[in-house]
Amino acid sequence: MIKLLVVGTVAYDSIETPFGKVENVLGGSALHFTNAASFFTDVGIVATVGKDFNLDGIGFLKERNVDLSGIRVDEGKTFRWEGKYGYDLNQAITLKTELNVVETFKPTIPEDLKKAGFLFLANIDPTLQFHVIDQVGSPEAIVLDTMNFWIENKFDELMKVIGRVHMLVINEAELREISKEHNLVKGARKIMELGPSCIIAKRGEYGVLMVSKDEIFLCPAFPLEDVFDPTGAGDTFAGGFMGYLANMGDTSLETVKQAIIMGSLMASFNVEDFSINRIKALTYDEIKGRYRSFRKCMDFGDITTLA
Repeated sequence: MIKLLVVGTVAYDSIETPFGKVENVLGGSALHFTNAASFFTDVGIVATVGKDFNLDGIGFLKERNVDLSGIRVDEGKTFRWEGKYGYDLNQAITLKTELNVVETFKPTIPEDLKKAGFLFLANIDPTLQFHVIDQVGSPEAIVLDTMNFWIENKFDELMKVIGRVHMLVINEAELREISKEHNLVKGARKIMELGPSCIIAKRGEYGVLMVSKDEIFLCPAFPLEDVFDPTGAGDTFAGGFMGYLANMGDTSLETVKQAIIMGSLMASFNVEDFSINRIKALTYDEIKGRYRSFRKCMDFGDITTLA
C-alpha cells in the first residue's frame, strides 16, 4: 500500500541563473517532491499534464515504486514556468507563468491512494487542497505548502485549509505574510492557533526553523561550495521530510526533527544541478555520506563550565 500521497504540479521549467541556462526541463512541486520522497517510502502522485508532456521522462520513478496512476493527461499544454535568479539565489524572478491544464485541474484521488497514511498538499489553489482533504480518509499527517499568490488572492480559503492540516511547511516570507508578524516564532505561534500543531519555516541558505507548542528547533543548511539552481529546493526539502516521516510511520517531535534534517540534506543535493537531475542520479551511499558530514558540522561536544 502507498504510504505517502502528494498532490501538486508537474511542469516544464525554463531557468536562468548566473551559472547557466536551461529550457523546458522537468519541474513542478509534485515532481520535485516525489523525486526526493521516493528514496524513503512508496509515493503516489496526483497531478495533471498536457498532451505535450513526455511521460517517459518520469518513467524512472516507477523503479522507485512510485504510483503514477494519479497523473492525468488532459487536452492542452503542460504547466510552464520561466524564472531567473541573480547572485542572490534566495530570490527567484518569475518571467512567465503559463497555467495551461492546471487552470482547470480538479484533483481526483484514485481509490488505491485514498488510504495513504501521509498526505502532502503541494503548492496549488487552496480550494483544490480543501477538495483533496475531503476525498481522503484520516491520514496520520496532512501537511500543507502554499505561496504568496494564494495568500494575497485567496486568503480566506487558505485559512480554512490551514485549519484542517497538522503541519505547515512554508518559507519565512510566507509565514510573515500569513501571520502579519515580523518575528517568525510569534508568527508561527499565531498560525498554530488556527489548528496546525507544528510550523516549519524554510529559510534558504539560513536553514529551517520549526516551532511547535512545546519546542523550537533550528536546523542549519548544509554548507555547499557550488549552488547552481535553487528551483524546487523547497519541494525537495518537503519530499525528504515527508518521505522520512512516512517511512518511520511516526509524527513525534523527535521524528519530525530527524525528518527536517533529512529534508535539508535532500534539498542540498537538489541545488547542485538544474531541474531534477541531481536527485534523479542520487545514490543512497551519497545520502549516507552527506548525513555523516552534516552531523559532524553540528557536533561540538560538551562544553566545560568555566570557573
